[in-house]
Amino acid sequence: MNLDKQTRALVDHLAAASDLDSAASVLHWDQQTYMPPEGVAARAEALATLSRLSHGITASDETARLLDAAGAPEPGSDSEAVVRVARREHERATKLPSRLVSEISRATTLAEPAWRRARADHDFGSLVPHLQKILDLQRETAEHLGYKDHPYDALLDRYEPGATKSRLEPMFEELKRGTTEMVRAVSAAAEDRTAPLRGAFDEARQEAFGKSIASAFGYDWGRGRQDRAPHPFCINFGGPGDVRITTRFDPDRLSPALFATLHEAGHALYEQGVDPAYSRTPLSGGVSLGIHESQSRLWENVVGRSRPFWAHFYPRLQDAFPDAFGGTSAEDFYRAINAASPSEIRVEADELTYNLHVVLRFELEVALIEGSLAVPDLPGAWNAKMQEHLGITPKDDARGVLQDDHWAIGFFGYFPTYTLGNVLSVQLFEAALKEHPGIPSEMERGEFATLLAWLRENVHRHGKKHDPDTLVQNATGRPPDTTPYLRYLREKFGELYGF
Repeated sequence: MNLDKQTRALVDHLAAASDLDSAASVLHWDQQTYMPPEGVAARAEALATLSRLSHGITASDETARLLDAAGAPEPGSDSEAVVRVARREHERATKLPSRLVSEISRATTLAEPAWRRARADHDFGSLVPHLQKILDLQRETAEHLGYKDHPYDALLDRYEPGATKSRLEPMFEELKRGTTEMVRAVSAAAEDRTAPLRGAFDEARQEAFGKSIASAFGYDWGRGRQDRAPHPFCINFGGPGDVRITTRFDPDRLSPALFATLHEAGHALYEQGVDPAYSRTPLSGGVSLGIHESQSRLWENVVGRSRPFWAHFYPRLQDAFPDAFGGTSAEDFYRAINAASPSEIRVEADELTYNLHVVLRFELEVALIEGSLAVPDLPGAWNAKMQEHLGITPKDDARGVLQDDHWAIGFFGYFPTYTLGNVLSVQLFEAALKEHPGIPSEMERGEFATLLAWLRENVHRHGKKHDPDTLVQNATGRPPDTTPYLRYLREKFGELYGF
């Protein structure tokens, strides 16, 4: 990385904060994979200390001095990008008291295992004190950070720089209008195509098959590993050299673990593809959660639920599970994994209805931040929104309001990035196809190097050097646009359901 002397001094100073964040990430990963239940109290204090120390470096007078010394480097250079990103993070950090940073870390560390217990026991009431504490801290955070129009904007900006509630709402309305008729059409079909996905699926064979696909995509196991967690996730520790994924297995259903593995592998490919020179600098990691989700949804859905993909992998799936798929045709399997119908669980939702799950969460968390919805009233509000958007009511809170861990871990403002990712996944894939029309044929042979190389060049390697809109403009020749995504849905599900 080409840095001038002043910017290099800034990077060297901030590397300590990066190291502390990496240590905290290891502790977060351990908490969700291997930590014994009784370790949570001590872990909460350790993470609170690490977050306070990292925040102290980022917000320090020394960081301000080094930013002033760095000045305004040449536009477009690595130095300019480092200073721009570091200044943004410094300005945000100086607005947040270290006491608040520690409290948020402590509260979310304690709430995550409480969420696990509440979901297992179908007991939302036990989680209410934790969620109330976190919500109060999120509201305080928004006030410290400041906003122009709505407190939600301050929280959203942490995950998607530049995004606002007022900018999201028209996009969500456009997607709702564009998909409502299609959802009605598939609902009218009233047939269950998913029977091939239910049966007896040995966990070890599920794991081996999922890993074989992640390997084919290009996930480097020398720089990663897969473990089990209640809610699948991807995490990296300071750069592309250690990027881990998790999944969860259901012995009676194939889809949850398989598509979670493809999804998290997409996140991991992004992190493994960031320029290694950016490690331990402000440019390390994905530029936004919307861009990140575009990668996971591209590999999970645009690739992983396509006919070309399964032309290669379905015979191998039949070899792995001959009892389940020996008598099922590749076409019936394709229709099963792309069956569309309103359902309870977001992470298992089809591409057509998925965004309605996101809209539901967006509307609820905006109401929570505004104060028009109280935490104890969340289950009822959740079920009402499920009826409004999807026409169903969850059979219990574990399959309703307790299904996601995002609010328990303080991720208010995160959910909209899933829909942004859906939209961008198709826009980016179409740009790759325009440059390399042979990608589908390569997918039929189980080859993904051309697609991955295009993503590495146009998305992954840049890390945080460009803001999200600039990255998309550079990669696709236009700003983020819902048109390719809606066209993709109409063509795919129109063919599947005859509308």
